[in-house]
Amino acid sequence: MSAPVLAAYSYCEAITGQQARNFAYGIRLLPTPKRRAMSALYAFSRRVDDIGDGTLAPDVKAARLEDTRALLARVRDRSVDEDDTDPVAVALSHTADHFPVPLDGLDELIDGVLMDVRGETYETWDDLKVYCRCVAGAIGRLSLGVFGTEPGARGAERAPEYADTLGLALQLTNILRDVREDAEDGRTYLPADDLAKFGCSAGFDGEYPPAGSDFAGLVHFEVRRARALFAEGYRLLPMLDRRSGACVAAMAGIYRRLLDRIEREPEAVLRGRVSLPGREKAYVAVRGLSGLDARHVSRRTIRRRA
Repeated sequence: MSAPVLAAYSYCEAITGQQARNFAYGIRLLPTPKRRAMSALYAFSRRVDDIGDGTLAPDVKAARLEDTRALLARVRDRSVDEDDTDPVAVALSHTADHFPVPLDGLDELIDGVLMDVRGETYETWDDLKVYCRCVAGAIGRLSLGVFGTEPGARGAERAPEYADTLGLALQLTNILRDVREDAEDGRTYLPADDLAKFGCSAGFDGEYPPAGSDFAGLVHFEVRRARALFAEGYRLLPMLDRRSGACVAAMAGIYRRLLDRIEREPEAVLRGRVSLPGREKAYVAVRGLSGLDARHVSRRTIRRRA
């Protein structure tokens, strides 16, 4: 690896370590080439997200997102030189040369962030799934391009589907965790049908649920939906090599524990961001590296087939 490419990856890894605490806990379990590739994917994705979350006017955001799409086209066309001034483009281009990552997934991410810029809301879960597949399911499929599947893994043709579903599970957990923060930014992600069902259509602009609402019922309803997505997405684990499986199990395990906390105390999400202490994240990472989650999923799958 040339010095410019190595420097580009170092830049992406620094961004990942500083801004993606949960993600970083998982990818540190990967061998160096895969860890660097995942950092490149994260750094590009972070750039897209930062444009969407920034304070610029919507038309300026949309223009910058299209500039980012043009950069992605250069990566896809292999027209980024090693001495390019954009380290993220250099690292992502090297990753695309060495791993079969479906770069169209990053186009989907840009499409999803454009939905945010336009202030779209979602009437039903089916509507919200379109958004979640863009901003999270696509990342699952991109990550699978780095991980690969084990030779001869049973059902490996469905691996992209499971990776996509696991991305949806993580994104729905994010939406529950950030419901108050998103409301303060003028964003509503939970389906309008669900909000109406539980008397929460007035939104969340304070530390307490809307008067007369069943906020706990809403949260528990969405938690059950997320758990079903996790259960389906976890079927990916036995198809991966040990360290890739550990990475996925660690990242997903952190979010599943967040979901447990949210379920135990639904109104906590209205008071601030729910998070896990570092020692608990480390425990989840060790559990993933041990293969406990993958073995559990394998046994459960075998029982179902029987």
